Amino acid sequence: MSFFSRFMKFTSSDMAIDLGTANTVVYVRDRGVVLNEPSVVAIETIKGEKRVRAVGNDAKMMMGKTPDTIQAIRPLRDGVIADIDVAEQMIKHFIHKVHGGKARPWRFPEIVICVPSGSTSVERRAIRDAASNAGASQVWLIEEPMAAAIGAGMPVTEPIGSMVVDIGGGTTEVAVLSLRGLAYTTSVRVGGDKMDESIVSFVRRNHNLLIGESTAERIKKEVGTARVPADGEGRTIHVKGRDLVNGVPKEIAITQAQIAEALSEPVGSIVEGVRMALENTAPELAADIVDQGIVMTGGGALLDGLDDVLREETGLPVIVAEDPLTCVALGTGRALEDDAFRGVLQSA
Repeated sequence: MSFFSRFMKFTSSDMAIDLGTANTVVYVRDRGVVLNEPSVVAIETIKGEKRVRAVGNDAKMMMGKTPDTIQAIRPLRDGVIADIDVAEQMIKHFIHKVHGGKARPWRFPEIVICVPSGSTSVERRAIRDAASNAGASQVWLIEEPMAAAIGAGMPVTEPIGSMVVDIGGGTTEVAVLSLRGLAYTTSVRVGGDKMDESIVSFVRRNHNLLIGESTAERIKKEVGTARVPADGEGRTIHVKGRDLVNGVPKEIAITQAQIAEALSEPVGSIVEGVRMALENTAPELAADIVDQGIVMTGGGALLDGLDDVLREETGLPVIVAEDPLTCVALGTGRALEDDAFRGVLQSA
């Protein structure tokens, strides 16, 4: 490698991006995770012209509270890009922020982005185009379950069967891995977003109260559980919203048992995805999984009691990764930095 090539590699701040439905996590070569913000962009329309008003944390605070001239958009749905122009603006903003907000035209980073294993070639092309237009010199793709497994420290390069369940905002990726490849993978379009939607529907159906996405997410994080508490009710949370009968603001109390009931459908879909993967696993790999167990990653892995439900349903050991929220980004970053994992990257 020439001195110029080495210099460009050093100055280009190559990065790995976990472009998630709920959050975008950016990992920079030799610096680790430097950014973790919501995948939200606020677009303002002034005299027919659209411009970006806020991105990330600032835009998330505006969700559900914007005037007619501002729209808070989540450019990713179910793990893939739904609005390429807005996604491009978001990636550009995060790259700019990672560089300290300074305009550096000589920087053309190599970018590795993770994609759901079930994404189509059209969806992958949209991700590649968004990253290229945002200033990447080379775009690599890595499948989400592979990145999650690398980030969780699983033996993906060895002839040992491992199972990872990555529960993100838009999708749940279930995969059996061995020798740098996916022996079996399935992508269930159920994740944190579906859990939030289930809570909104439950509160509306049972209490005639309309709540927003942000309130549902807060309920999930504070008292969300995958199974009914031992005492039958569990903790109680006070929820504010709009009464659908009278049309006025109202506050109600909801118990953990009710939230467990609300989340039963998305939790059931995740369990079914794991069962399907186990049924389709080769016998030798299945034998390894009995010893290795199932590793859970992603924000959804933090849902109280979900590991216990999986353990009861499968009869296998279930481990929640050390840092489930950043596992995919850490794995994507290791694939960028470590030549041992270069074989798992796909040229976009």
